[in-house]
Amino acid sequence: MLIIFRQTISLERNLMSKISKINTTEINSPEANISGSNSSVSVYLAKAGICARRKAGDLVKAGQVTVNDQVILEPGYKLKVGDIVKYLGNIINFDQKVYLLLNKPAGYITTVSDDLKRPTIFDLLDNSFKARLYPVGRLDRETTGLLVLTNDGDLAQRLAHPKYEIAKTYCVTVDRDFAEADFITLKTGLELTDGFIKPDLLEFKNLKDRKKLLVEIHSGRNRIVRRMFQALDYTVRKLERVQYAGLTLTDLKSGTWRYLTEIEISGLK
Repeated sequence: MLIIFRQTISLERNLMSKISKINTTEINSPEANISGSNSSVSVYLAKAGICARRKAGDLVKAGQVTVNDQVILEPGYKLKVGDIVKYLGNIINFDQKVYLLLNKPAGYITTVSDDLKRPTIFDLLDNSFKARLYPVGRLDRETTGLLVLTNDGDLAQRLAHPKYEIAKTYCVTVDRDFAEADFITLKTGLELTDGFIKPDLLEFKNLKDRKKLLVEIHSGRNRIVRRMFQALDYTVRKLERVQYAGLTLTDLKSGTWRYLTEIEISGLK
């Protein structure tokens, strides 16, 4: 019994030592934690470095873990964004990376806030995200489609850096049928005020509709797709980003978002 008692004391001291090394915030902070992947409480504790996942389950079953000051006895309990997790009364907080894919509708600004009080993409998300996530690149106010948001600064910088040549595909709708001669000109490349530009891929989305084209580029220059068509005297009526770094909008309705899967995240890295 004495040996078991000493082992228990040693275990608790070890866990408390780990807790003291983890960044903590005030208990009444509404953003003390963020569980962006909808992970279970036992997985959360393990990822925070408190203990192994199996041991985390034991701690939960023993009633030593609370979520929002409520004792949780189920290791598989799913956390939500903004939940505050405590072990032995101490807030467990760590920088969990969050990756979202948003299908941006027209009329929304790609920014955290807007001085003119115009709608922003964060109006489409849970309030818990506003202080933590940032868009990777930007889409114009009237441009729709795929947008990645994350708090992973290293990944965001990599995706935005020109040297990595991240591919982006847009569906472009112009004001009139796109002429064959202009198709050849654009596919060959043309000179704009800020330099030469040539799409990596150019094709009609549907051969029966010559107003809609698919354009793949890796350039991140400002409003580059619109300016490519404007240089040929076309007005872009609709611009939608349908693919980015291998991600697509499959089954994601306009104005909605979802978490990236582990496979998708690995593909970005």
